[in-house]
Amino acid sequence: MSKPNNLKVLYEDNHIIAVNKRSSDIVQSDISGDTTLCEVVRQYIKVKYNKPGKTFTGTIHRIDRPVSGVLLYARTTKGLSRMISMFKNREVQKTYWAVVKNAPPKSEDRVVNYLIKNEKVNKSYAHDKPGDGRKESELYYRVVGKSDHYYFLEIKPKTGRHHQIRATLASLGCPIKGDIKYGAKRTNDNASIHLHARKIEFIHPVKKEVLCIVAPPQEDPLWSAFLEFDQKEQK
Repeated sequence: MSKPNNLKVLYEDNHIIAVNKRSSDIVQSDISGDTTLCEVVRQYIKVKYNKPGKTFTGTIHRIDRPVSGVLLYARTTKGLSRMISMFKNREVQKTYWAVVKNAPPKSEDRVVNYLIKNEKVNKSYAHDKPGDGRKESELYYRVVGKSDHYYFLEIKPKTGRHHQIRATLASLGCPIKGDIKYGAKRTNDNASIHLHARKIEFIHPVKKEVLCIVAPPQEDPLWSAFLEFDQKEQK
C-alpha cells in the first residue's frame, strides 16, 4: 500500500506514531486551507489497519510549517494524555539542527531569555529580563561545524515557547537560513527554513521503554554537509 501524501513514518505502535514532517506540511489548519498532517496520518492508519468509522489521531505537539523533522501523534487517548503530560513536565528531550549565516557569540552556550509573542504578526521577541507577558525560555546550542558560508548548530531546547529557537538565534545575531521573519536576508526557494527537528527521546507512555527517534533531513546540499559532520562525531 502506498502511503498517502508520501508520508514518511519513522516509528509506530498501538499507541503512538512518529513521522518525518516535510517543510511543506502543515500541522494545524490555517488560512491556506491545506490538508493538515494529522489528517494525512489519520488516513494512513485507517487504510493500513482497515479501520471502519472515524480513526483517532491525537496531536501531541507542533512544529512550525517551514520547519521539518520528527513529529509525534497519538493513536489512543491514553497515549495522547500521557505524552502531553510528559511534554508539559519537560520529560521529552528534543534535538534540533539549524543552519545559520553568522557565527553565534560562542561555540556553545546555554541561553536564557524572555519571549513575548505578538499575535498580530505571529512573531516572538526575545528580551534579556522578565516583564509583563514575557515567558522564560531556555535552550542549549553548540556549533557542530561550518561550510564556506554557513554554520551548523545543534540545539536542545529545555522549554517549548512560541518560535523559541528562531527568536533566540535571531537575538544572538545569527538568524536561521531562509527565515526572513527573523532577519534572514532572503527566503529559501521552497519556502522552508533551515531548521530541522532531528531527534526526540522519551520514555514510552505505555511500554515504559526508552525511545529515541531520529529524522533524516530533506535532500539539500547544506543538510548533507551537516550530516557529514554528525557522522564524523559518531565515529
